[in-house]
Amino acid sequence: MILRRNTRKIWVGPVPVGGGSPISVQSMTKTDTRDVASTVRQIKELEEAGCHIVRLAVPDLEAAQALARIKAQVNLPLIADIHFDYRLALKALEAGVDGLRLNPGNIGSPDKVRAVVREALARKVPIRIGVNAGSLERDLLQKYGGVTPEAMVESALRHVRILEDMGFYDIKISLKASQVPLMLQAYRLMAAKVSYPLHLGVTEAGPLLLGTVKSSLGIGILLEEGIGDTIRVSLSGDPVMEVLVGKSILRSLGLLEEGVDLVSCPTCARTQIDVVGIANRVWQELKDIKKPLKVAIMGCSVNGPGEAKQAHVGLVGGPGYALLFKLGKLSRKIEGEDPAQALIDEVRALAEEG
Repeated sequence: MILRRNTRKIWVGPVPVGGGSPISVQSMTKTDTRDVASTVRQIKELEEAGCHIVRLAVPDLEAAQALARIKAQVNLPLIADIHFDYRLALKALEAGVDGLRLNPGNIGSPDKVRAVVREALARKVPIRIGVNAGSLERDLLQKYGGVTPEAMVESALRHVRILEDMGFYDIKISLKASQVPLMLQAYRLMAAKVSYPLHLGVTEAGPLLLGTVKSSLGIGILLEEGIGDTIRVSLSGDPVMEVLVGKSILRSLGLLEEGVDLVSCPTCARTQIDVVGIANRVWQELKDIKKPLKVAIMGCSVNGPGEAKQAHVGLVGGPGYALLFKLGKLSRKIEGEDPAQALIDEVRALAEEG
C-alpha cells in the first residue's frame, strides 16, 4: 500500500487537492480559448473521458473575456493559465475561474501582484506556482551553472514566498521538466521543504508513445513514493488521451478505483482468438464505465483460465470457440457469435448490477 505524503488541502472548485484527497487528473485544452464553441466541445469530451480539472491558456484580453461564456457551458472546474499580464488574471477571476496558474514574480510590480492576490483571496481561488525547466530565471541559471533540481526548487520557493508574504496559502506547486531524472529530483527536493500539494507532470513529454512512457515513469515513480496530489500527462495530441493515460497510471498503482482495468495477453503462436482486435474494441467501447471492473482477454489455455478467473469478466480463446468467465467461474462457451460483443455485454450487465 502506498503511504502518501501529508499535504495541505486546497479546493479547485468542488475538487479537493491534497490532504489525502483522491489524486485528480488534469488536462489542458488544445483549442484557441477565444473560440468558445470549440473550447466548450473539447472540455465536454475531457469530462466524458474522466477528467477532473481542465486548464485553459489565456494569452490576451479576448481569451480572458471568453472565459465567462465557457464557464457557463461546462461542468469541470477551470484553471486560467496566465503569464506576464496581471490584468488577465483579474479578468479571469472576474469570469469565475476556479484556479490560476501563474508565477507572481513575472506579472509585474508588488502592487500588481497584491491586486491579484486580494481578488483570489476574496474569491477563495487557489494559485498554482508552475516552474518549468525551460524558463528558469537567468540569475538562477548562473548560480547553479544551468538547469538543476536545486535551481527549480529555489525558483518555486521565490514565488511561494511572495504569496505567503501577502497572507496567501491556497497554493499548489509544479516543477516540470522534459527530462525524467531532473523532474524526479526536483519534486523530491520540494516535497522535503513544503507541505503544499504538488501537481505532477513531465512537460513537453512528446507524442503519444514517447509521452506515455516518459509520463508513466516520471509520474508513476513519484506517486509510488507517496509524492503527488494531482497529475497532468502532457502529450502532443488529443487531450482526451492525456486523461486516459493519466487514469491508467493511477489505476496501475491502485490509486484509482474507477473504470475498466483491462488485462490482455501479448499473443503468440498459441493464440486462438483475435486478442488484439478484441482488446482494442473492448477498450474503446467500455471507456465510459465508471465502476471498477477487471476484464481479461487471453489467447489460449496456458495462462488464460487463471487470469480470467481473477478478473470480474474474462475471455479465453480455444480452438474454434471462446470461454467466457464471470466472477471467477466459467459462465459459458461462445460458438457462432461475436466474442468481443459477448464480453462487452457481460461487462455492461455486471456494471449495471453494481
